[in-house]
Amino acid sequence: MFNPTISEEQSQLLETARKFAVERIIPVAHEYDETEKFPTELFREAWELGLMNVELPEAYGGLGLSTLDGCLIAEELGYGCAGIETSIMCNHLGALPLMVGGSEEQKDKWLGRLSEDFEFISYACSEPDAGSDVAGMKAKLTKKEGGGWILNGQKRWITNASHAGIYTGFATIDPALKHKGITAFVVDRNAKGVSVGKKEKKLGQRASDTADVLFEDVEIPDEQILGEPGKGFYIAMEVFDKSRPMIGACAAGLIRRCLDESCKYALERKTFGVPIGNHQAIQMILADMAISYEASRLMYMKAAWEVDAGKKRTLTSSLAKCFSADAAVKAATDAVQVFGGYGYTREYPVEKLYRDAKLLQIYEGTSQVQRMVIARGLLRGA
Repeated sequence: MFNPTISEEQSQLLETARKFAVERIIPVAHEYDETEKFPTELFREAWELGLMNVELPEAYGGLGLSTLDGCLIAEELGYGCAGIETSIMCNHLGALPLMVGGSEEQKDKWLGRLSEDFEFISYACSEPDAGSDVAGMKAKLTKKEGGGWILNGQKRWITNASHAGIYTGFATIDPALKHKGITAFVVDRNAKGVSVGKKEKKLGQRASDTADVLFEDVEIPDEQILGEPGKGFYIAMEVFDKSRPMIGACAAGLIRRCLDESCKYALERKTFGVPIGNHQAIQMILADMAISYEASRLMYMKAAWEVDAGKKRTLTSSLAKCFSADAAVKAATDAVQVFGGYGYTREYPVEKLYRDAKLLQIYEGTSQVQRMVIARGLLRGA
């Protein structure tokens, strides 16, 4: 039975992540947002502290922590900066196709690299014309005579693309087969024909790198195909079921940051001779933020618990991701409102929280797509 109680070990883990967020992330988050620079050394520190790759199995050199453990860390990092959290925790997303569909040899080789040294692995699924429509992808794997494959295609919106040493991705062996043609693969950044496009200029989460990955006649040996050819769609869906609770966790952290910043400001800022926190209009906003945080936290924890318990969790993961992302955008909007004109300036942190929150409703399946997944699950009796 789901129990939201945090163990002593998890409390220690939380404290490490919280300290890192408060002491290392928050003081520099504004600078990296303004300059749009990639804080490589900060990410290296996170790797050295054990805050990256937390769910890699111990058999491949990882910590072997649970999905719930990873989500608790993600909440704390999201409190510090959603963009920095995205790049740190995206290594988990990039590793998941190997964890879900890889052979023991593939896991030992590729996951072992992430444990041995500081390295990024990116998840290359979306395309210019196929984001949420995974089955509509055009990247093509063509079978070679005598074995192996040739990969051609373009992937878009790829987190950490410019800095990754490994890419896990998906391509079709036949576009006419739709989802039944999707095939998963893993490839080294240094493979001939692999290149990276320009870095995207984004509204928010600017410390996180986002760019295209281009594949031009890239040779993919059979041993770099994950699972069976044509079965990659199911790997992708399993990946999203396991990764979406972490988006909910990041959203919960951002909501909590909005609440803390708003409460602090509401006690300092005075109008009509009293702190604005004395006004009922502000109190209603703060109460709604607190409700959203508690609900988001419980939802991502339950979704993560179901992943760890091996339960069917597509519906729960989508519920957690959708609700928490929408709640984070509302909390950030309301935080700007609490700050008034000051909230609209870069001098105060809520302006950045407002911009960072929006992406939570878009990546790894938009809020609209989550609602479709939820509705279809309900109609199927999930």
